[in-house]
Parts: sequence; C-alpha cells; structure tokens
Amino acid sequence: MRAYERLLNYVRVHTTSDENSGTHPSAEREFDLARQLVEEMKALGMEDAHVDEHCYVYGTLPATPGCEDQHALGLIAHMDTSPDAPGGPIRARITETYEGGDIILNEEHGIVLSPREYESLLNHTGKRLIVTDGTTLLGADDKAGVAEILSAAELLLASNLPHGTVKIAFTPDEEIGEGADHFDVAGFGAEYAYTVDGGAIGELEYENFNAASALVEIKGLSIHPGSACGKMVNASLVAMEFASLLPALETPYFTDGYEGFFHLTDMEGSVEHAKLSYIIRDHDREKFEARKAVFEKAAKEMDRRYGGGTVKLTIRDSYYNMKEKIEPCMFLVEQAKSAMLELGIAPKVQPIRGGTDGARLSFEGLPCPNLCAGGENFHGRFEYVPVEDMEKITKLLATILWNIAK
Repeated sequence: MRAYERLLNYVRVHTTSDENSGTHPSAEREFDLARQLVEEMKALGMEDAHVDEHCYVYGTLPATPGCEDQHALGLIAHMDTSPDAPGGPIRARITETYEGGDIILNEEHGIVLSPREYESLLNHTGKRLIVTDGTTLLGADDKAGVAEILSAAELLLASNLPHGTVKIAFTPDEEIGEGADHFDVAGFGAEYAYTVDGGAIGELEYENFNAASALVEIKGLSIHPGSACGKMVNASLVAMEFASLLPALETPYFTDGYEGFFHLTDMEGSVEHAKLSYIIRDHDREKFEARKAVFEKAAKEMDRRYGGGTVKLTIRDSYYNMKEKIEPCMFLVEQAKSAMLELGIAPKVQPIRGGTDGARLSFEGLPCPNLCAGGENFHGRFEYVPVEDMEKITKLLATILWNIAK
C-alpha cells in the first residue's frame, strides 16, 4: 500500500489529544488508530507488534541475514492530532495536479486555499495535494509520518535489501507535550532513532525550542458596581494588565528563526476569576530561563498592586533543545543528508520552531533527529501534503536504513 493511501485511511480515525484530561492517553479514541496499526504491522510480518496500556505502539522489523550485529535503529511518529483545530470528521481528498492558483476546499462555505496566503503552495506545482474540506485539520501531522514509516517497512520487506534491526514506535499525545511521558526507551531497544515529524520535504532538524507552559490564575473580588469604588478587583482586567507586562513584539507573529516567543493560547475570565494559558519558547537555554523569569516578575507585580494571592502562577517545563544530545551523534544527520542527496532531495537543515517526541527522548538516552513528513500548514484547516513527496519520503527512510547497513 502506498503511503498516501495509508494516510487517507488513518485520517478517518479521530485522534485529537486532550490537554485537560489528565489521563494517559489523554483521549480513549487514540486507541482506535493504535489497534488498527498493530494489526497492520502484524500483517506486514513485524515481530512483537503490540499496543501497551498507555497507547504506545511498538514493533520490530528483524535484521536481514548478516546485519544482525548492527545497532538497532528506531523510527518514531505520533498518532494524535492537534487540539488547535477540529479533528473530525476529516473529509480528505486528492486534488488534480496542482498548476498554481487557488484551491477551493469548500464551495458552500467559501473556504479557499490560496498561494496569496500560503506561498508554499507554489513549491508544489505539478504535484497532487491531499487537502481537507476546510472545516478540519488534515492530520498529516503526524499521520503522514506514520504512513511513511510503515510504507518504508513494507518496501524493505519486499526488496530484500540489507538492513539492520528496525524498531518502530507510534506515540499518543505528542501534540500536548506528553508523547514521551510513558515511552519505554529501554524496552524499545534502539540505540538511535529518527522521528518522522517534520514539515516540507527536505527538512532535517536537530535543534528545537526549549519549551514550557505557563498557567496564570487570577483571583478577583466581586462587589456591586454601584459600591465598588476602591474595593472591587476585576480579575479579567488584572489579566489584561498581566498580559501588558509581557513584551508585545515577542509573539509568534513577530518572531522567526532562532527567536523565541510568548504565546497566549487560551483565556477566560469573569470579575471573580480569570485564567491565561501561555506557552514559552526559546532555542537558547539562558534566554528560555529569562523568559520564565518575566512571568515570575509580572506575577509579583500584580500581587503588589492588588494584594498577595491575587495571581497563582504555574510554570511547567515541557522539553529542552536536543542539540547537545545530537551533536555527539552527528552521523545520524549526515546519513540523512546523504540519503536525501542520493534521491535528489535538497536538505534543509534548520531549527525546529516547535518540538518533537525526539527532543525529550534524546535526553532520556535515545538520540532522535527529526525528518520531514512532507506536510505544510500544520494545526489548521489549510493543512495539506503532496502525494509525490510522501512517496519520496518513504524511499528516503528505506535508503537511510539501506545505507547504514552497507
């Protein structure tokens, strides 16, 4: 089965993760795809294919004769989709060969995918694109990676070309920063791995953000507005004041490359209670710590203005920049670059303005550079992935494994 055919099957399964559930996995529905993948892996002939109680899927592609002594290499992707956009029901389709111009996703609702807003479309003329009807995300992040890994495994099995032991894992809850929480690194059995969770074809990444979440909870005091002078503390207004203390130009809209940011992801409020949810990102560890200190300072200032206990601040680190863990294993990056060039793919080595399961796994003893999965415009209704790029990435994964076995 081709990678794009697998993707079309996988996106029919609703797997949006839930950051508020407090369970692992965060949504029981993630098991639906996990069980489907286990059956598919067994049908391909993989050993020990199974899903554990936390919804992690594992399996092994045994080494070919003569390659049994090579280090086991892992391939990892995640099954969940982002809660930032509706995750189902997904109505995916393949366009005609793209020749430029607008793509009408949904005529009834006037939803159009246009290169005027998404210039990357023009990089894909001559290709067929998998898109949605504009009411949901697609889920190529990261079901394209899942599909490419299994299609590469199928290619290896059919070709009988040499390869070492390949360990495969599919994780839940990556999109809410919990994808590595219950990953069994020791049981996985690989010495090195690649995550297949990047964007456009050619992307190759071994640097990522240091990441934290920040929850700002504000306690107000409600009094009848007619007699509130000098007494009322409006939690919603305090929340606005808190936000005003953060640098206005250090948000995702104004930053790029290695620049970090503060990102307000959710807010709710009344007079008596308000809540702000942020994510904090920076590639540089010192700047990352300084960004968290900005929140601490703002919280103290609000308490100074309105009394102790007005603001409760909770900051949780999510993951760190994996660069320091990958640099001793740069052969992984060089192998990927070499395989790309062999297939006529231009490598784009760049920092991830985000994170992957591999970032945390690298700190747990499993170095994991990140490879492209082919999609664009992740986490939104205008997400798409080119069919032809998925096929090339499938060959890329197989080529990396072949070359390492030589």
